[in-house]
Amino acid sequence: MTHVSRRVFLAGAAAVVSAASPRAADPGDRIRKLVMLSAPQSNDPQEFQAAQLLAQAWRQLGLEIEVRPLPRPQLADIVWNQRDKWDMSMWRMVGRPERSDPDELVYSLFHSSTANGGYDFVTYINKDYDRAAESERQEIDPRKRQVFMYQAQDIIDRDQPYIFLVFPKNTFAYSSKVWKPESMVEQSGIGIRCFWTFVRAEPASAQKDMIVNAAEPLVALNPLYIGGAVDSWMTELVWDRLMRVGPDGLPVPWSASRAEWTDATTLDLALRPGQTWHDGEKVTIDDVLFSLQAPANGNFSPMYKPFVANIAEVTATGEDTVRIKLKTPNAGFLTASLAKLNLVPKHIWGPLMDSQMAKGQSAEQYQEPKPIGSGPFRMVSFNLQDQVVLEANEKHWAAPKMARWILRVVTNNDAALGMLQRGEINFLTDYRGDPKVLVDMAKQDAAIQVVSTTDMGFRFLAPNGRRPPFNDPTFRRALSSATNRQMLAAAAWNGFAIPANSMVAPSLTFWAKPGINDLKVDMGEAKKLLTDAGYTVVDGHLHYPPGVKETLTGS
Repeated sequence: MTHVSRRVFLAGAAAVVSAASPRAADPGDRIRKLVMLSAPQSNDPQEFQAAQLLAQAWRQLGLEIEVRPLPRPQLADIVWNQRDKWDMSMWRMVGRPERSDPDELVYSLFHSSTANGGYDFVTYINKDYDRAAESERQEIDPRKRQVFMYQAQDIIDRDQPYIFLVFPKNTFAYSSKVWKPESMVEQSGIGIRCFWTFVRAEPASAQKDMIVNAAEPLVALNPLYIGGAVDSWMTELVWDRLMRVGPDGLPVPWSASRAEWTDATTLDLALRPGQTWHDGEKVTIDDVLFSLQAPANGNFSPMYKPFVANIAEVTATGEDTVRIKLKTPNAGFLTASLAKLNLVPKHIWGPLMDSQMAKGQSAEQYQEPKPIGSGPFRMVSFNLQDQVVLEANEKHWAAPKMARWILRVVTNNDAALGMLQRGEINFLTDYRGDPKVLVDMAKQDAAIQVVSTTDMGFRFLAPNGRRPPFNDPTFRRALSSATNRQMLAAAAWNGFAIPANSMVAPSLTFWAKPGINDLKVDMGEAKKLLTDAGYTVVDGHLHYPPGVKETLTGS
């Protein structure tokens, strides 16, 4: 494996912008300075370095670009909640079990129905894409569905609503003195930092607490809010779901004891008996109905609404059974919806729903003082900026073998490495430095085990389609053509990543279109795209096509 340093790349990429393009008779306004948001270098050096490399390359097109690092919570708030206030942002979609069926990535990220307050935060609107996404969702036959998946990837390749960068290799390290290696579970497209490891890991000594790290503070611990990557680890452990995605990527019943399709749009479920909430109340069929119906109110739970939007009706058919009727067939429903939706206690969230709606607030704006779920771990204490402590729920049918699961927020990568070496953490679950350092560490300490897995999630640059010039597909295609993904994988991720140009990872072998990620850098093509579309370089600065005025002043 060849590793290219950032310094070497920058030296090679530091070509001065040529004054080249002849002046147009009447060029449009000069494109304003564009601000690229990113995590800070200390928190996510790979992302920050990638942002610097992108900015360096795109300046060759005559653009003025500022890389502006922000703490992750602040960055997420701006990108998600202030959608017309930013130009572009480094972003990521993490590998989650329910994304083993790529419907969430194909439909929810880019379907126009999710643009207002939903996952389509770059505001990509394309009727042809909508039809392809709707068709893949409704087609039950896998081979026919694959055709629509391929169509969706082709349209995204053409329009480039995201500038895809890489599929990173998730690299984790743990102490085999504390955890038996054979009990650590590697989940397809995710790695060993997964739900199945957390519930199945067996202590190798008297130490029975799993102590993990997070490289950033948490945003929320809320079963009706989809927070960051770290938040999702706790959500999976504290709240149960009707289905889970197994280590092989296929859905399996979880809180449901069985799930049976009676026809293409009718699903019958039976609730596993004997389940209780962490406050001792019984899990009932009314809780199941509430959990499936509450997110349908988009004002209450806008993030989860897309996952229940296709449900026409939910009815109890017995004391422990429920029937779900869909509006249209949905091939990924078990994985992308039922394995994603959390079961929430109606006796807690029912009154909260009424009070939040009366105040004009959503579920996302409420934080329980002590979150209550029914999952294999229950909450002991939490501080979103510092530490979360969970303890094993011994009454759960899948009770963990560990005593406690403790997460410590450590925003400095070097500090996290030192804690692993000193035994202050025993599972390095969130490392964003050079993975080669971990490999070398393991060579010096036989107790440290290192495992790398190519993520089904991806890193990308999000251009804000609400703000020109990013509303122009040609402009976005030019940025994409000027992006050296191979160099980013080698330099920013030190070889622990592979180039990306799709929302469907190669690890999802049946759904990923062959060759879609083989996009090569072509600066000449990028400049030609801009020139053919009427963009002009004047005195080294890129201008809009003739007659186009700059309407914004920057971020």
